[in-house]
Amino acid sequence: MNLQDKTIVITGGAQGLGLEMARMCAAEGASLALIDMNVEQLATAQAELAAHTDVKVYSANVAVEAEVEATFNQIDEDFNGIDGLINNAGILRDGLLLKYKDGELLSKMSLQQFQSVIDVNLTGVFLCGREAAAKMVQRGRKGVIINMSSVARGGNMGQTNYAAAKAGVVAMTVTWARELGRFGIRVGAIAPGVIRTAMTDAMKPEARDRLEKMKPVGRLGETTEIAHTAKYIFENDFFTGRVIEIDGGISM
Repeated sequence: MNLQDKTIVITGGAQGLGLEMARMCAAEGASLALIDMNVEQLATAQAELAAHTDVKVYSANVAVEAEVEATFNQIDEDFNGIDGLINNAGILRDGLLLKYKDGELLSKMSLQQFQSVIDVNLTGVFLCGREAAAKMVQRGRKGVIINMSSVARGGNMGQTNYAAAKAGVVAMTVTWARELGRFGIRVGAIAPGVIRTAMTDAMKPEARDRLEKMKPVGRLGETTEIAHTAKYIFENDFFTGRVIEIDGGISM
């Protein structure tokens, strides 16, 4: 799919990876609908991107069905259809399943800590993917859905909630590709490793050095490299039902 004159929805699109992928889409001539909960960052992103393309912003919680339905209805009306979705919104609530020391159980991961990540990182992907697909099918338009997973989907210390959600995202990606292919809708996933962001820049130098040394390429990933991967999925019409790992070789 050529992105020129297409309408692309990006969740978590006001910051980090979402904003970088929005920049990529804008550079390729796409119109943008950015969904985020941070109103101030949405306004900043819109001001930046408006110089390059038509961009509208929407404040919504992707884990709330009514908000997602209302938002996608509005986007569909504002742009006369949807051609693509990047399911990027996500949160972290890391912690060990159990903390046990000197014969004493100190703490357990709470249900709220687990459920909050599932709600945003898995249920949110489901709700936004469902609504985007429904709009595409109703208008008879082919499209592309990209779901953001993670190399943590295989299991990672301190991330029971996150790993479970990101594994579920890949399972949904394969399922949707099989179900939606007959409508001309392709579905793919990206599984990044550790990407350089404001959060990693704020880490202690020794901690960041350890992360970099774990990777065969000897550095963290860049947001532009993830955006480049999204561009590949959009443009390669033979790609569907698969996940691309962009992790610098850390999962070898």
